[in-house]
Amino acid sequence: QVQLVESGGGVVQAGGSLRLSCTASGRTFSSYTMGWFRQAPGKEREFVSDIRRSAGSTYYASSVKGRFTISRDNAKNTAYLQMNSLKPEDTAVYYCAVDTNPPSGYDDWGQGTQVTVTS
Repeated sequence: QVQLVESGGGVVQAGGSLRLSCTASGRTFSSYTMGWFRQAPGKEREFVSDIRRSAGSTYYASSVKGRFTISRDNAKNTAYLQMNSLKPEDTAVYYCAVDTNPPSGYDDWGQGTQVTVTS
């Protein structure tokens, strides 16, 4: 089991930026696919972005493409989600997740971090 610790959430005005971090345990971080998901009140959890293993291919939901950037630092066992031009509709709890044996699916999830965007 991989432990994931998220940080970086908070309250920001529309148009502002936040950077989320997700640090994972485990010795083979570079082989993991790391993903970010979010869940707004009353809605189902949705995919935001992911980054594949060390080659770093990235994917984004259409709602965040061009505004959010996912990255990873394998030396620090950490994945990041840089969120720019934030909108009130980005308000949600953001979760990171890990697929330790891609593409088998996400095995473990972080505890979530709240992002609130005010208008």
